[in-house]
Amino acid sequence: MAAEVVDPCSYAAFSSWRTKHWNLKLRVDFASRVITGKAALTVESLQDQQRTLILDTKDLQIHKVVVNGQEATFSLGEPHSFRGAPLEITLPCERTRGEDIIVEISYETSPQASALQWLAPELTAGKKHPYLFSQCQATHCRTIVPCQDTPSVKQTYYAQVSVPKELVALMSAIHDGELPDPEDSNRKICRFRQSVPIPSYLLALVVGALEGRKIGPRTTVWSEKELVNEAAYEFEETESMLQTAEDLVGPYVWGQYDLLVLPPSFPYGGMENPCLTFVTPTLLAGDRSLSNVIAHEIAHSWTGNLVTNKTWEHFWLNEGHTVYLERRIGGRLFSEQFRNFQGLGGWKELKDSVGTFGATNPLTNLIPSLKDVDPDEAYSSVPYEKGFALLFYLEQLLGGPDVFVGFLKAYLHAFAYKSVITDDWKTFLYSYFKDKVAILEKVDWEAWMHSPGMPPVKPTYDMTLANVCIALSQRWIKATESDLCSFCSEDLKQLSSHQQIEFLALLLQEEPLPVSHVKRMQNVYNFNAVKNSEIRARWLRLCIRSKWEDAIPLALKMATEQGRLKFTRPLFRELYNFDRARDETVRTFLRHRPFMHPVAAMLVGKDLNVDSAQSTSF
Repeated sequence: MAAEVVDPCSYAAFSSWRTKHWNLKLRVDFASRVITGKAALTVESLQDQQRTLILDTKDLQIHKVVVNGQEATFSLGEPHSFRGAPLEITLPCERTRGEDIIVEISYETSPQASALQWLAPELTAGKKHPYLFSQCQATHCRTIVPCQDTPSVKQTYYAQVSVPKELVALMSAIHDGELPDPEDSNRKICRFRQSVPIPSYLLALVVGALEGRKIGPRTTVWSEKELVNEAAYEFEETESMLQTAEDLVGPYVWGQYDLLVLPPSFPYGGMENPCLTFVTPTLLAGDRSLSNVIAHEIAHSWTGNLVTNKTWEHFWLNEGHTVYLERRIGGRLFSEQFRNFQGLGGWKELKDSVGTFGATNPLTNLIPSLKDVDPDEAYSSVPYEKGFALLFYLEQLLGGPDVFVGFLKAYLHAFAYKSVITDDWKTFLYSYFKDKVAILEKVDWEAWMHSPGMPPVKPTYDMTLANVCIALSQRWIKATESDLCSFCSEDLKQLSSHQQIEFLALLLQEEPLPVSHVKRMQNVYNFNAVKNSEIRARWLRLCIRSKWEDAIPLALKMATEQGRLKFTRPLFRELYNFDRARDETVRTFLRHRPFMHPVAAMLVGKDLNVDSAQSTSF
């Protein structure tokens, strides 16, 4: 018998009970920053003689619990800093294996719920209406709904959400009409149906002054009206990416694929909420050059949403496969050289993460232990890029891209609608490639999966698109003061924006350049004027490392004008490490912290050694 899988991030015993469906009635109150809810959970007993059900909650006020129409007693356990408090429900009578019960919980969220960001009108593009969005991954759904908050359990849901009638509500589901709120003529009830089972972290809700533009047969782009035309242009290639993904791994099962461009404080590049991908406005480069993030979120419709990691310790199953599929989509739409070039860039991102954590830090394992670890603090590019590197290495060992995508398609088909651990994946890999077991046996699985630091093997990358970036970066690294006049704007003429990102990434791996060099770089390349956020963030980090004081206000501006962790954390860290900027950096963070996403505020506070109780006057 295989050992029972335990989720260290959840109190809910998913070997005893399995939630099958949620019926949610939610009322969004902007004045109190609270959602009042009634959640009816259909839960199946997986064992005999069960009298208690434990659910995950965090910062929820529980008013009443009813089981199959009978009021039930309940208690909340001791609250834990990031796991929250277990809700223990005593059932009115014993349940046996195979029985379903309906558990109705009346509750309300806290204004500090970590899954929710409430934005005052002045923090939106339109400045007239408030805005609310959720971010449940990894373990924040428990701050919105009492649930089995583990990716091991999947459920369908139906939701009715009461919101001010001038606003639009959207969810990770198909819209099912709206009607006036019978209890308040200033409000309406929006209804949503998700008939494909999802893990709790894929529950998503947004309420704001939103407009939609249809950009494909199954895609509408949503945002505030100030950004909607820009967003529609930027993401026009969505349908061709969807079709490419279907060609590679099979039908798209979710029906609608909409995109929502969120306000700048959203802490991630994108979030693969089913039917409604959330994306950061930092993708609006004006030239579609950052659309690979959309390919990534599209890929999640299969790798992550359809086949899901059973616990967050196996997060690489979601993200490594998604990066692999994202790059396969890019390879099809652009070229194999481009796919290799992106893979090489990912190897550099992995080096950065390993450098930040430290090469012996167990959080750089492909499968880390998350016992007593907040998954938000463990989050990095490691599961993405170490996972991709392993898959790319296996592709090269086992017969090339077409052979390996055959495996990926079969794996997704075999485990569709399920949650898996690495052993499930590996067993399937061995059975699929049963004629190549001798090759698989040569893979150092222990080093790949359970050793910290960089992988034991570096895959082979086509260097065609990288060589020009390497050559230019080497010119700058080796340049003396008298060589600086040899650089000119023509240097970048043949470089795509992706190659410019790589050029700057290469320089960030070296010793800091003299300040004279970055000043010259600004004179000839004018990076300060570039809109592309990936270029801008790397450029400003380079300037701060070179101790160019003129860059301090620009770096602080970028660190606070958007909240994407990929940019905000490294910029704040570089500024903190620059002695001339340190005090101003901490003051700026404290001033902006009340307006930041709760997860971003917590992580940057740790980076800057700022106590969460520390405050500032305005």
